[in-house]
Amino acid sequence: MDLAEETDLLRKIPLFAKMETSKLKLLAFASEIVAFDTGDTVFQSGESADYAYVIMHGSVDIITETDSGPVLVATLTQNQLIGELGLLNNAPRNATLIANDDLRAMKITGDMFFRILRENSEVALDVIRMLSDKLSTTHKQLETLQKQVNKQGKS
Repeated sequence: MDLAEETDLLRKIPLFAKMETSKLKLLAFASEIVAFDTGDTVFQSGESADYAYVIMHGSVDIITETDSGPVLVATLTQNQLIGELGLLNNAPRNATLIANDDLRAMKITGDMFFRILRENSEVALDVIRMLSDKLSTTHKQLETLQKQVNKQGKS
């Protein structure tokens, strides 16, 4: 895929749709399209967070380890940003991501990710919205689990 094709592809991703063409070209040039087969690990819990990814095709399962074993937390699909939390927190990955079908993603370095956020307030706002949605979903899951634990404790 050449630079123009990658730029056109990026423009179709809602997160980047409002960016100037010159900035999209820079992002396309500085990023890498990566592919994973079904069952491949995109990244492992505990690894350093050096990259964020935007899912261009396919989906990933987010798996966390518990005392009872691995738990599927969520599935993310096309146009969603993954791996940004570790970059923003400057912390190791807090979950393992597994491709649950053929996956194509744009791999964005931490430096480029922060440059995009600094130079594009609309993109930064969209990232904040995505994080807020993820937080809300996690909160709802926690409430559901707490209800289940309380119900089991009363039995």
